[in-house]
Amino acid sequence: MAKRFYRYFPWLFVLMELLALSGSFTFLLVLFGFEQVQANRVFDELLLLAGTWILLVLLRKDYKLARTGTYTDTLYHFTRSFVWAVLIFYLIRTQLVAAGDREVGFLVFVGALSSLAFFRIGVHMSLRRYRMSGRNYRKAVIVGKDDWSTRLASTLAARKALGIQFLGFFDDSVTGKDVLGDVSAFFQQAKQGSVDLVYLGQHISGDLQRKIVDHADENHIKVKIIPGAHLQWEKALSFSRYGRFVVVNLNEIPLDKGYNRLFKRFFDICFSCIVLVFILSWLTPLLALLIKLESDGPVFFFQQRTGANNRVFRCIKFRTMLDNPWADTRQAIRNDPRITKTGAFLRRFSLDELPQFINVLKGEMSVVGPRPHTLPMNQVFKRQIQKYDNRHRIKPGITGLAQVLGYRGEISHHWQIRSRVRLDYFYIRNWSFLLDLTIVFRTMGELIARREEVY
Repeated sequence: MAKRFYRYFPWLFVLMELLALSGSFTFLLVLFGFEQVQANRVFDELLLLAGTWILLVLLRKDYKLARTGTYTDTLYHFTRSFVWAVLIFYLIRTQLVAAGDREVGFLVFVGALSSLAFFRIGVHMSLRRYRMSGRNYRKAVIVGKDDWSTRLASTLAARKALGIQFLGFFDDSVTGKDVLGDVSAFFQQAKQGSVDLVYLGQHISGDLQRKIVDHADENHIKVKIIPGAHLQWEKALSFSRYGRFVVVNLNEIPLDKGYNRLFKRFFDICFSCIVLVFILSWLTPLLALLIKLESDGPVFFFQQRTGANNRVFRCIKFRTMLDNPWADTRQAIRNDPRITKTGAFLRRFSLDELPQFINVLKGEMSVVGPRPHTLPMNQVFKRQIQKYDNRHRIKPGITGLAQVLGYRGEISHHWQIRSRVRLDYFYIRNWSFLLDLTIVFRTMGELIARREEVY
């Protein structure tokens, strides 16, 4: 059944992408109000765009949506194809279209192509539901029954969306309802068509592994090894290849990858420019006037904070306190006499943090990340919390996962900073662009919600 599915799915995928591309293209033409003459010429060029896109989809095999892949993986593969398609299409189009008309409809082309990102996510979601219904599955067995292989069997049973049907174990020393036979029975029963995947337990010897791999190669069966406890980490593992030698990267994080950092930086710059141009450009003079009318002192407050890789930077905020010698060492508390009336209003709606978008543009901070603490607070928390400095592996953020989950304001109990650090570490290990967007949207909601803990 799986083989029949993969025989027809690529062509169905290509056909549906063509329909989605044409539909989006037609909608945008109507929306932009193209004249008939322009529309006819642009429709001709649609054939060039469609041909370029389909060629890339087939060459890059974008129709192969991995069973264990995430929606972020799907968007990443789409983005790479999208960039190539735009470059190739634009280079060819400049040779075919007159100089005065080259820009006509180009935004329509790019817009129509961009809409396919939603189509890809929709296909991914549909495939997960299709597999959860018991179709398009792969049959799997495990050679060697132990604690970790049993956990894998339970995971396959629980995660129906993976579309992997677990048949049973092969083991020489264990019996039971889920044991299909000894290891020798595996070579007799595991034939092409009866098994698609075989997982090897951690205690299988090297000689037996090679024998199983040879048998699997002859019968077109995929082989995967179940690592032992020493590699069963809470985060995804990656591999580095040095020639023919392979090593496992145990503490790599998503933002170690250059394309992830580039994507996050691009979002930071775009979002910061929007805030600075459309909000701070008019809000800063107004707030500056209120701050100066109430108390003497500068409009902005600069404070040293710890950034990525423990580098110190000057964090920019609107001043919310009277001038005092304890600004760096004492947290703000409820009814703090140092806070001005204007400052209390700014803190209530986090407006005092807005100048930090300048730090973001300078590359010292990110829109989303662990909140930076003052240098004295860092020294205290470092002595109290194990692995506290792990939160400094990436740039600090204006907002973060801990903040949208309610851990903000004064730190009066040890468990509060411990919970914040735990959430920061989770964010670092599980970063994705979708997670960043979720945090940004939740932060916007928090700005108008009840915030008794902020003062």
